[in-house]
Amino acid sequence: MTLKIFQIDAFTNKLFGGNPAAVCPLENWIKDETLQNIAVENNLAETAFFVQLSNNHFHLRWFTPEFEIDLCGHATLASAFVIFNEIGNDSDDIFFDTKSGLLKVSKNGDYLELDFPSRPPKKEKLPKIISDGLNIQPKEIWKARDYLLVYDSEDEIKRIEPNIAILNQININPGGIIVTAKAKSEDIDFVSRFFTPQAAVFEDPVTGSAHCTLIPFWANKLNKKKLSALQISERKGELICELRNDRVIIRGKAIKYFEGTIQL
Repeated sequence: MTLKIFQIDAFTNKLFGGNPAAVCPLENWIKDETLQNIAVENNLAETAFFVQLSNNHFHLRWFTPEFEIDLCGHATLASAFVIFNEIGNDSDDIFFDTKSGLLKVSKNGDYLELDFPSRPPKKEKLPKIISDGLNIQPKEIWKARDYLLVYDSEDEIKRIEPNIAILNQININPGGIIVTAKAKSEDIDFVSRFFTPQAAVFEDPVTGSAHCTLIPFWANKLNKKKLSALQISERKGELICELRNDRVIIRGKAIKYFEGTIQL
């Protein structure tokens, strides 16, 4: 069996920026064990697989090297990029059936626009092991799927040095730890970083799903619905965000790094 595979850098328009995801279009679903083995072999934060159901309707799943997850923004963006640009789909909107419900991706000028569920966080206490694993302590602690730790400044976010050995002792999968602060630039509303204990990639470069929590949080904090965000990992990623009732809109760009085949 031969499968097509693409690697796409998402939430960027420059190679080697944003967040890389592997994307495998399938004619039919194959064994979950094989899907997981492909994700392990790729050794990226996520590998996305999709099966076309109709012209603009697809079934989409995401796998880390460890397990299948319920939501992944950058791999959804990467999958939509492949569908729009590589397999010749002429729709302006595509729909994905996923573990997180029906997700829509639309063309919006030079951007692709993700329509995702909003996951507002609630106040939470910080587990001691997370506190012990961070060199700078947050001023606020919230949680939805992920812990959301709020800091005083962008400089603090940049200076956070997580103790991976300590944080890898906790098990909060499939969630993670978001650290965030108001941006110091007038052009950006907030910045963030995202850590995933026990994952093959400990710091995720750009995390669309984390913005399902970041967007409602900062929309309420800043009293505005439309926001610009920067994930300040080493690779960096830019996201244009909007809160629409119980949905979040995330816009980003993507670029193809390579395409090839898998021999099974």
